[in-house]
Amino acid sequence: MTVTAAQGFRAAGVTAGLKASGTPDLALVVNDGPSASAAAVFTSNRCKANPVLWSEQAIKTGAARAVVLNSGGANCYTGPEGFQTVHETAELTAQLLGIGPIDVQVCSTGLIGLMNDRDTILDGVRAAAGELQADGGEAAATAIMTTDTVS
Repeated sequence: MTVTAAQGFRAAGVTAGLKASGTPDLALVVNDGPSASAAAVFTSNRCKANPVLWSEQAIKTGAARAVVLNSGGANCYTGPEGFQTVHETAELTAQLLGIGPIDVQVCSTGLIGLMNDRDTILDGVRAAAGELQADGGEAAATAIMTTDTVS
């Protein structure tokens, strides 16, 4: 069972180029409805990565239409430039899907302090949006793996 098991969800996982290994590293999960109701749980750590700061605010609407997830860099301790990457990721995702940026959650996992290349992420979002499928959950799961050995 994957994130696309429920009706109305599509997903994709692509190799954007964030990981030196050349393995999949960016996923996009889209909720086409019928409901966009969503909730989230975030870290209680006082040190929060930029995607957490964005997503905590975005989820306050109680809705989510898309989640962009990347592995290879946590976008933590990356300052205003890292937050701008998150903002542009949400903006582009929203534009490609015809939704509002506030409806986009952004998640990152990986090394702390590593600045993800913004253009690489944005190109990955474009690629993932073009590969969305109702059975794309497995590919999305593979793209967010870090040191896991089983998806």
